[in-house]
Amino acid sequence: MTDVTPTTIAERVVEAILAQKLAPGERLGEQALAENFGVSRTMVREALMQLQARGFVEVQSRRGWFVVEPSAEDARDAFAARRIVESGILAEAGRPLSKVIRKLREHIADEKRAIAGADAATRAFLLADFHVCLADQMGHRLLCDVLRDLTARTTLAATLFQSKHEADQSCAEHAAIVAALEDGDTARARQLMLDHIGNVEEALQVEAAADPTENERLRATLAPVALPRSAR
Repeated sequence: MTDVTPTTIAERVVEAILAQKLAPGERLGEQALAENFGVSRTMVREALMQLQARGFVEVQSRRGWFVVEPSAEDARDAFAARRIVESGILAEAGRPLSKVIRKLREHIADEKRAIAGADAATRAFLLADFHVCLADQMGHRLLCDVLRDLTARTTLAATLFQSKHEADQSCAEHAAIVAALEDGDTARARQLMLDHIGNVEEALQVEAAADPTENERLRATLAPVALPRSAR
């Protein structure tokens, strides 16, 4: 593989997260990555350090590098940041050009094809990438990288907390946002975006997946053993 840089490797990892091919807590072996990309472990380590700075991986002493497992609070923060950024993008939008709408509709058509097909990774990636595509098409290119990282963070949360938000629902909500933009109703588009992000967040099974508190664990550990009546 030619022209591979630490940034190339880092972006490939983020892409795999967006496609839900890398799960929270998954180990990223330096040697395996080096062999996969045909580069030195030094270059891989530089890529992992980039990802660590962006909050996607963590290093554990004597164990290696792992994809982060966001807490419930981390997930809430990421969704809150997305609401601020994405509603801001749409709040400042004027009536978009037909070229912008065409690009967004093409993206939604790709989403529908992926949903109809069997490629779960492509489907997950396209549904996440819609938000980056929207920022780009609306002329907010400086926010594309920011939004890509925020979307990857919420994707990790969706994977970890077993989101119940269906792909068909996401695609339909994307289409409604674009339809509002086509009508020049940016206020409605903004509200639909806020609703969409809220729907995705609410679909996370955070309470069920959250770890019990230390007191709850201790209480459960020290609870009397429920023996059969004959053994009492």
